[in-house]
Amino acid sequence: MHKNRLEAFSDGVLAIIITIMVLELKVPHGVELKSLQPLLPVFLSYVLSFIYVGIYWNNHHHLLHATKEVSGGILWANLHLLFWLSLFPFTTGWMGENHLAATPTAVYGVVLLMAALAYYVLQCAIIAQQGRDSLLASAVGRDWKGKLSPALYFCAIPLAFVTPWIASGLYVFVALLWLIPDRRIERAIRRSGE
Repeated sequence: MHKNRLEAFSDGVLAIIITIMVLELKVPHGVELKSLQPLLPVFLSYVLSFIYVGIYWNNHHHLLHATKEVSGGILWANLHLLFWLSLFPFTTGWMGENHLAATPTAVYGVVLLMAALAYYVLQCAIIAQQGRDSLLASAVGRDWKGKLSPALYFCAIPLAFVTPWIASGLYVFVALLWLIPDRRIERAIRRSGE
């Protein structure tokens, strides 16, 4: 099957996720700048989640650009990823509204971990369908960031019950790690001449 509908559907879902997250930002009733202060934790959790959704959108775009065709398994793996990403608005709002309380911060980490694992499953499904010698397989290589990220989320989840700030710091660190553009797929496409 062609990948066009999968790309369009995924782009639409990610756009809706961002829209839902921004709608969680409530307008303050005061007119002074200090009336924004109580919204700061909600806004900061929104910024972090916006960055994560942007990273997933960017990487998903590159992943599908290196994909020629999709199968039923790839469609389900993609839906699995979108399911976990669709929980971002809920966990973002819960963590922000409760000023990085332990349980919401840990649950946010669980959703980040599951989204990372779902992305890995999607990547593996595409490689399995296209073969070990495919463009994507050669581009991904050892994928150290893809392996390090879930490990850091896994460490951050129990740390949220000790010090939520450290757990949140790990979430920010992983986001910053992925903000550095990952050019592996772009280089592989250029080398192949596609």
